[in-house]
Amino acid sequence: MNKALIIVKSPGIGDLQILLSYIHHVSKEINKPVSILAQKSTAARAVFKYDKHVDEIIDLGQKDFFNIINEIKPKKFNQCYIYNDSIRLWLIAKLAGISKIYHYPFFSKKFANFYKTAKNFTEKVLQKKIDAASKIYWNNISIEKVKKDYNFKSDVKNIVCGISASGPTKRWDVNNYIKLFKELNSKFHCKFFLAGGKNDEILIKQVMNKVDGCTSLSELNMEQIIPIIASCKYYIGNDTGFGHVAANLNAKCLMIFVDSPINYALWNNNIKFILPVGETVESFRGHNARAKDKISFDEVLKKSLELIS
Repeated sequence: MNKALIIVKSPGIGDLQILLSYIHHVSKEINKPVSILAQKSTAARAVFKYDKHVDEIIDLGQKDFFNIINEIKPKKFNQCYIYNDSIRLWLIAKLAGISKIYHYPFFSKKFANFYKTAKNFTEKVLQKKIDAASKIYWNNISIEKVKKDYNFKSDVKNIVCGISASGPTKRWDVNNYIKLFKELNSKFHCKFFLAGGKNDEILIKQVMNKVDGCTSLSELNMEQIIPIIASCKYYIGNDTGFGHVAANLNAKCLMIFVDSPINYALWNNNIKFILPVGETVESFRGHNARAKDKISFDEVLKKSLELIS
């Protein structure tokens, strides 16, 4: 009987979103739900809470090598898909008695395009073409409750705003967002849901103090945030995990790329993107701390208006 374990080493929420389609396709291939071994930082428990393709989340965390083996070995998996080139993870699967282990070529990650590597790997293993776009399964009752609790109205532009990021070099300046949101407010009736964590509260307060119609999500966990994002039609912000969640919830997204590889924008057609002035998809490699000063405000405003019009 087929029983599959999928191992996700990447720690980001956005990374897991890019892998969502491939996880679903593995489940469909074996015709039963899969188990996921992933870090807590991916928010996998929230993301897969209502997902028919996943029946168990195992926390990877900082567990000892043999503790992980002892946890997964009794589950008697017969196949494992490792979305990484880690020899350590391969050994864990091997010593846990898993007979079929599929993994990236060892020592390959420094050359890898995250999205294309995952896509090519899964297509090779499953022997079929796969659409990278996917969806998050969620409970409609909780979405309707959110719409009622937050007083959603059809004539309002409800926008998730990712003003934070995993690091300061990935953030477009908060004052630019304040100026942008004021411009959008002058043309539409908008509600801005400011997505971020505890560490982003100073940024969020700066926006809330100067822009009308803002709601902070910093006190909420991902399970509470997902139905809010699912209730919104738009995402505007930096390259954040919230933006990738929004894309998988079928929101129209505009992401500003200042310090991230552009392949993080190319996996889902719901994502439109803005690059630093003078850069193209072919030339932009990300990891340039100076790029955040090269984003054109006029271009962001123009594309934001096109997005929500």
